[in-house]
Amino acid sequence: MMELHSFSDTCDLTPVNQIAESKPVPTTSHISPWLRILSYFLGRNFLLPLFFGHIQITGQRNIPLDGPVIIAPTHRSRWDALLVPYATGRGVTERDLRFMVTSDECHGLQGWFIRRLGGFSVDTKRPAVTSLRHAVDILRSGEMLVIFPEGGIRKGKLHPLKPGIARLALNAQSAHPGLGVKILPVSITYSDINPTWGTDVNIHIGEPIKVCDYTNGCVKQDAKHLMSDLTHSLQNLAHQELEISTHTPFAEIPNS
Repeated sequence: MMELHSFSDTCDLTPVNQIAESKPVPTTSHISPWLRILSYFLGRNFLLPLFFGHIQITGQRNIPLDGPVIIAPTHRSRWDALLVPYATGRGVTERDLRFMVTSDECHGLQGWFIRRLGGFSVDTKRPAVTSLRHAVDILRSGEMLVIFPEGGIRKGKLHPLKPGIARLALNAQSAHPGLGVKILPVSITYSDINPTWGTDVNIHIGEPIKVCDYTNGCVKQDAKHLMSDLTHSLQNLAHQELEISTHTPFAEIPNS
């Protein structure tokens, strides 16, 4: 999974409007109904429960049930890509998730599954405008889009976030002030730094951030403020999880 890096650093909103208002491009990803049903069933009932010791989730009441949402999880393991739908996807909200994925992960059998489960690829070195437009179209359609704001997998504490997630959100929101884009911070913590069989997982979902509160006319400054608040939110979630794990046995963390 990946984080988006593109968009100008200036205060000119022209690039934002050009991407959001130009002629829609053909859909480059879709969700196969039969594969979605099979994947959710196997993942929720067999793969994840059998591999992990305890999967505890808090804050599910914070997940928006409608409207465009960018889910921004921490990224500690490849298992994150399965745990995020487990905690926030169709089984909880009756909504499917779309994923922004690095182009080098969309090859072979893995790529076949990714493309049919709502994922679409982006070249991190030279992101194509069509990919950015497709991400904006997903938000304009009121869907949920997963982007890992740290970039690749990062072990240990929260790493600096890349600004692309904020600029993408501002892109869609600025062109359509009534769209109501939200960013949902999600912190994923494993009891083992490298998850193995029997590892416990704690998923803490924070309050959604309203992107419309950050559209003041300067993309660079708006993105900076938005990323600062997202960083603080993820740090607070991690701190809360540390306090819970210090005072309460991991397996007893309640679901919301």
